[in-house]
Amino acid sequence: MEASDYVRIFDTTLRDGEQSPGATMNAAEKLEIARALARLGVDIIEAGFPAASPDDLAAVRSVAEQVGRSDRAPVICALARASAHDIDLAWEGVRLAIRPRIHTFIATSELHMRHKLRMSRAEVVERVRKTVRHARNLCDDVEFSAEDAGRSDHEFLWTVVEAAIEAGATTINIPDTVGYTVPDEFGALIAGIISHVPNVDKAILSVHCHDDLGLANANTLAGLRAGARQAEVTINGIGERAGNCALEELVMGLHTRFWLHRLRSGIDTTQLVRTSRLVASVTGIPVPPNKAVVGANAFAHESGIHQDGMIKNAETYEIMSPATVGAGATQLVLGKHSGRHAFAKRLGELGYLLEDAQLDSAFARFKHTAERKKSVTDAELEALIAAELPERADLWSLEALQVGCGTLSLATASVRLRAPDGTTRVAAAVGTGPVDAAYRAIDDLVCRPAQLVDYSVRSVTGGIDALAEVSVRVVSNENATVRPLHPQHDALPESSTWRGHGADTDIVVASVKAYLAALNRMMAAAVAFRAVAAAVAVEEVSSR
Repeated sequence: MEASDYVRIFDTTLRDGEQSPGATMNAAEKLEIARALARLGVDIIEAGFPAASPDDLAAVRSVAEQVGRSDRAPVICALARASAHDIDLAWEGVRLAIRPRIHTFIATSELHMRHKLRMSRAEVVERVRKTVRHARNLCDDVEFSAEDAGRSDHEFLWTVVEAAIEAGATTINIPDTVGYTVPDEFGALIAGIISHVPNVDKAILSVHCHDDLGLANANTLAGLRAGARQAEVTINGIGERAGNCALEELVMGLHTRFWLHRLRSGIDTTQLVRTSRLVASVTGIPVPPNKAVVGANAFAHESGIHQDGMIKNAETYEIMSPATVGAGATQLVLGKHSGRHAFAKRLGELGYLLEDAQLDSAFARFKHTAERKKSVTDAELEALIAAELPERADLWSLEALQVGCGTLSLATASVRLRAPDGTTRVAAAVGTGPVDAAYRAIDDLVCRPAQLVDYSVRSVTGGIDALAEVSVRVVSNENATVRPLHPQHDALPESSTWRGHGADTDIVVASVKAYLAALNRMMAAAVAFRAVAAAVAVEEVSSR
């Protein structure tokens, strides 16, 4: 038995989510998302609506066979209208899963019964008893949904719920199908069912809220606080019209405010961003930058006041950490609202340590530039402060590069670099491709423990002779073996990221330039970091 504070997460991305205009998925794409949902830890996957098409039946069957067969697999569910034909097809789709579920539904609001179903109340109740009983004869786990419950007469809804449980339903879903209710109203609806349906203790109450008025998450939380213990959600909140309650928002609401709700789920929150991006890629529905939890700006800060607070203590402006949801690191975006502290911090990360007067001058030019554009890149920052710095040679520079690749042999690269001491170093390596081979050869020469975490290419110009621009991001890999070639390798700030950019008509050459630029910044940052550490040490000694 599950604890009384446990909320089952019923994911309907593959069924209700697929009903978003333009979001249709084929069987292979559904299977890929189902596997991601299983890794995420959802309790139930609603894999589709088998009666909708032969392809949907095949997709549901594939999910049941390939995702629903392990001992720790989620429940695999299929939707069916309140008809024997639909229910039989749903069972055909999920029957091979270790834990199958049939989910059947019929509308219970006067509006739907009169204009859509053209059925009386008595006919609807009888249909519920008949179809739920048929489903239960096929499957031990049966869910019944009262479509448009949010606009249904409460006493009639109680009668329908009682009849469904008597017929064998193990889960009763109360949908706010058109997103009409508000939290107090929806919470009272769930509380009323618990108070007035005599056999309600024999089933799990579920909630399924749509976002037509932007209240899906709030209504779902209200239903759970009132006693429901299953929430029906979708990744990124996709679904009919304005969509459904977003899984990531609900889960992090429970996680972040556990002391308030006293409810928990079994979701691995570190998989949220990864799963969100997969669904966005497969469906072609992008995630808005300002989307809660998984949006690109969810952990980005541009305001100078916010950036100053973040530098001092991240909890000042972040109620959850990016790592909790798998979002990587907090971003302090440099723009016209940014402050001096964030500007100085980013320069330090890039390896530049300026005196106060130099910093003031560079910051003034930065503000002037930021007024004319939305954000300032690292390359632009370096250009802005160039006038404040004496010229210095790169620690390492490219002299020559030769690569070999193709389908008939391993990719190889030979690299000749000029070292910080002015000598020339040469190395060769084998890799999965020419860029990987070149990077391995550079690693052998530079001997700086770094890990490549981001690599991207874009065309700067058009045509066959297009100039390619490569951007990379590296982090210090403290687990690698360090073989220092000079004292500057001895100090590095922890948990920092360095970016490098390179441009050339040859993509491999541009890639090497970008990688060397990132490594040079990392080593320059070590110098700045050591200088600051030495200054702090001197200050501490003098203060004693």
